[in-house]
Amino acid sequence: MVERTIAWLTRGNRKVPYRGVTKNNHWLHNRIAAINLRRLLALGLTHGPNGWAIA
Repeated sequence: MVERTIAWLTRGNRKVPYRGVTKNNHWLHNRIAAINLRRLLALGLTHGPNGWAIA
């Protein structure tokens, strides 16, 4: 599973898209957050009256 996650992270992104460490750090954190959210949605993440839950 770890190798698949790293593949999703690096697919098409072998070079950093911005100049400077700060911008690339923000880009990387946003990309990782999007991948994690996609994974949680695939596991059945829903929002109900009691908050977030994985069904």
